[in-house]
Amino acid sequence: MQQLLHKIWSQTFQPMLSRPRRLQVAALCYRRDKSGCEVLLITSRDTGRWVVPKGWPMEGKSSAESAAQEAWEEAGVRCGRFEETPVGRFEYDKRLNNGALEPLETLVYAIEVQELRDDFPEAHERTRKWVSPKDAAEMVREPQLQDLLRGFSPS
Repeated sequence: MQQLLHKIWSQTFQPMLSRPRRLQVAALCYRRDKSGCEVLLITSRDTGRWVVPKGWPMEGKSSAESAAQEAWEEAGVRCGRFEETPVGRFEYDKRLNNGALEPLETLVYAIEVQELRDDFPEAHERTRKWVSPKDAAEMVREPQLQDLLRGFSPS
């Protein structure tokens, strides 16, 4: 009986009561080097864990342009080439200030870094680090982002 109730809850009622995931955009900033490529990770402002620049879509900008804006504000990427098509997506739960979790879906846009500045809006709040995609996958927490990084190879 308990299994039946759990099945009814998880397959019927829980999906009806769940809020849809809100959309964020992220920048997978990279540069090419002799060994292939490196990606740019930054620390989050609250916990200091390694993440990619990300944020909310911006009015008047495409999702890719919004991701590029986040790359500037959070990582100092002043100029970069990008496509309007995401290279992937990942889901995670963001912990809000009140302790609640907000389910998010994040579209990821690859940005080839052409200019990186040391003076950018959040420079005093974050640390940056260039690493291989494989190392980056070990540094971030989100499993789907880890998978994306492991398979990342810009053409």
